[in-house]
Amino acid sequence: MYDRIFVDSNVWVYLFASDDSSKRSISECFISENLRNTTFVVSWQVMNEVANVLKRKGFNESNIRFVTNSMLKICIVHDFSENILLSASLLREKHSFSFWDSLIIASAVDAQCEMVVSEDMQDNQKIKGLQIRNIFR
Repeated sequence: MYDRIFVDSNVWVYLFASDDSSKRSISECFISENLRNTTFVVSWQVMNEVANVLKRKGFNESNIRFVTNSMLKICIVHDFSENILLSASLLREKHSFSFWDSLIIASAVDAQCEMVVSEDMQDNQKIKGLQIRNIFR
C-alpha cells in the first residue's frame, strides 16, 4: 500500500475520455481501489495535459471544467518550483528521460510520493526511492 501516488495524465485521460474500454476499466479500478487509503498527487502539468487532450478530443469547456473539478476533489496539486526544474534536468542527464517525463518524476519526488503511475515510463523502474508503475501492462 502506498500513501502518496503521483498519477500521470494518461491515467486520467483513459478514465474520462478513452474509447479503449479495457484501459478505461483499468483506470477506474486503480482509482477506486486506492481512493480511500491513498493521497493522489498531480502537478499543474498533468492538469494542463488532461485539459488539452480533452479539448482535442472534442470536449466542450463545461465538460473540461467537470473533469478538472473532479480531479481537484480527489488530488493534491503539487506546485512547480525551481527545484523541480533543476532536478528534472539532472534526471534527463542521468537517465535520458524525455523533458516532460523528467518533470513528472521530479515533481513526484519533490511531493514525497512513493509511486508514479504512468503508461509512458518503464514499469518497475526505481528512481530516488520512487517506484514507476505501468498499470496498463
